Amino acid sequence: MKNRIRELRSERGWTQQDLAERLAVSRQTVNAIESGKYDPSLPLAFKLAALFALSIEALFSPD
Repeated sequence: MKNRIRELRSERGWTQQDLAERLAVSRQTVNAIESGKYDPSLPLAFKLAALFALSIEALFSPD
């Protein structure tokens, strides 16, 4: 699954650690999501969508 997390995080000047703290996950989890190695759980996807004020569909798309 493709996502825009890295792009959106960078636009805000946040590090992976900054985003991880906002989501209450590890930096490694953020890295795995950004690199496409891990698809977030539905609750985490909703947290990401709320944090970036976008729909889940605006954040993630099928390969």
